[in-house]
Amino acid sequence: MSQKEGNRVQTVNRFLNLEFSKEKELQEIVTFAAEVCGTSTAAITLLGEDTQYLRFKYGIDVDTTSRHDSFCNLVIEDKEVMAVPNAITDKRFRSNPFVTDSPNFRFYAGSPLITQDGYNLGSLCVMDQVPRDLTNLQKKMLQILAKQVIQLMEFDASLQILKDQNEEAKISEIAIRSFFESSIDGHLLLGTNFEVLAFNKVWESHVRIHYGVQLEKGKSMALFVNAENLSVFYKEYTKALKGTAFSVQRKLKFFSEYTWHIIKYEPAFDASGQIIGVTVNATDVSAKVAQEETVEAQGQSLREIAFIQSHEFRKPVASILGLMHILTLEGHTSKIKELQLMEQAVQELDDKIKLVVSYTDSSHAI
Repeated sequence: MSQKEGNRVQTVNRFLNLEFSKEKELQEIVTFAAEVCGTSTAAITLLGEDTQYLRFKYGIDVDTTSRHDSFCNLVIEDKEVMAVPNAITDKRFRSNPFVTDSPNFRFYAGSPLITQDGYNLGSLCVMDQVPRDLTNLQKKMLQILAKQVIQLMEFDASLQILKDQNEEAKISEIAIRSFFESSIDGHLLLGTNFEVLAFNKVWESHVRIHYGVQLEKGKSMALFVNAENLSVFYKEYTKALKGTAFSVQRKLKFFSEYTWHIIKYEPAFDASGQIIGVTVNATDVSAKVAQEETVEAQGQSLREIAFIQSHEFRKPVASILGLMHILTLEGHTSKIKELQLMEQAVQELDDKIKLVVSYTDSSHAI
């Protein structure tokens, strides 16, 4: 199968799966085609890879046939009306089961159904059990009716695409909104004039609790920011509006209360890449900062205690070491084993104190 034929079959399958909103109109066209051409049978056919589908029909009770046995299989190779005045004398169709057996067609005429992108899906065709031919006016009417068929079908196809896109957009919006609202962080979208475009419940709750007002779309964000924080907030918003994404950790004041936040600013773009505003995401890190400050204070206290203790212990040990040195010079330690053990123990204690002093000194340097 060629790529072109594969694309054509794919398009046919899309129409076969389509729920037509214009079924009544399409059925009326089929009936009118039979009346205009004076035939007993008419149908709208769609040709799949191996099967012909009679989507709408008049005077025949068949839903599918083999594409190989289909008259319409030749229609899709042309752009004009194909007419077979007498199939029994036409070598292309005289052995066709629809000619040799019921319904014993003798006459056939079909106008191709061509989409706007050039795919021939099938035909609007008329058939009869007696030989006949169409006048030029009848052929013209069959072509006009075929164009109406494809217009109605493509209208429904376009409508279905819009419905699918709308449904996908709704699902995507629900997913984004769910993520947006389930976040423990505050999310805010500001427009190019510092106006509020969107916000989540966290930011809405923050404004209501700290300012006693309701955050509203379309209003200036200046109405919902503490005066002490406003100038810095607007300066950072302006920086992001120029295309720079960045984050800061800042201590903010809300009335008499101070909290620490990491605030991330990012320019917001539309589909064409134009900046349409700024997204602001705020994470309360007050607990983390408080914990870090507590740990640092505890560490500093331990370092100071260790420093004081090490230096206080160093004084008496140094005195003992001095006395032991004098005793050694006078030859007493070599005669008295206990003094030797004492000298060894004091030396070990002095070495450990030096380690503590070294640690505290390095900690202060850090």
